[in-house]
Amino acid sequence: MTLKLTGIHHLTAITANAAENLHFYTQVLGLRLVKKTVNQDDTTAYHLFYADGLASPGTDLTFFDWPVGHERRGTHSVSRTGLRVARLDTLEWWKARLADLKVKAGEIRDVGGRATLDFEDGEGQRFRLTVDNAGAPSNPWEKSPVPAEHQIKGLGPITLSVPDLRNTEIVLTEVMNMAETSTYPNPDGAGEVHVFSMGDGGPAAELHVAVEPDLPVAHQGAGAVHHVAFRAPDIEALHAWTERLRGFRVPSSGEVERFYFRSLYFREPNGILFEIATDGPGFAVDEPLETLGESLSLPPFLEPRRAQIEARLKPLA
Repeated sequence: MTLKLTGIHHLTAITANAAENLHFYTQVLGLRLVKKTVNQDDTTAYHLFYADGLASPGTDLTFFDWPVGHERRGTHSVSRTGLRVARLDTLEWWKARLADLKVKAGEIRDVGGRATLDFEDGEGQRFRLTVDNAGAPSNPWEKSPVPAEHQIKGLGPITLSVPDLRNTEIVLTEVMNMAETSTYPNPDGAGEVHVFSMGDGGPAAELHVAVEPDLPVAHQGAGAVHHVAFRAPDIEALHAWTERLRGFRVPSSGEVERFYFRSLYFREPNGILFEIATDGPGFAVDEPLETLGESLSLPPFLEPRRAQIEARLKPLA
């Protein structure tokens, strides 16, 4: 049986203002804060996880809070994050809501055969709401300010910008076992966007690669994406991916225990950071599902340093 990724697991981006970030993603976008923790490699920084009501894999939008300047946009980057909604009238509802809240947004338009709406947060993080009337069912958050029928279902598709497709395509198809399933004109510039699908396909399991050789090289900062993660169902599958990367001589981090999931990191040929992460054990492993995100959670190896870590974090209120 061919080893397959099953979709987008999470996407991690960068903010320079955790308090404003928390307000935007919970009160404007209506997502649930499902884990308030720290960057395990830099415990001075929050790592905030937003997701659906059940903290489902494939719905996690996460942020590192770092005191950095704004990103420089360009290629060699994740250039836009897709968020899935259920219906066309939901896009119309979001267009009106974003206008009322003075959030920068575009027009509803067809992108790659699907109805979409682009918008940005206050730091310039770029998003695309995409209608996905199939796929996994919604798990709405009952305390969200967004009505259940209009809540965001999860992540996907994710768009990369690369100057040259050839080597990236080899990694996606030959190493990661994705299939190129379609192309469409780049809605934001010249050239084409190539669609690579995982698992059963659909917006939750697609990586879109825009070929943009005329752009400058991106530089990460606030408003940028740090990395994108793909789903492996369990640790046995992750072990298999670790061996597969080794067999192709792709340099990697080796497996890293993140407590809420287990991860494997590597870079595709244009330098974009990829992660493969397990679906479990999930965010309810150390606190009840009902109260996720309400207090600072630390993995066991950081728990002895709780007092020191909490003293260095800025209040979120």
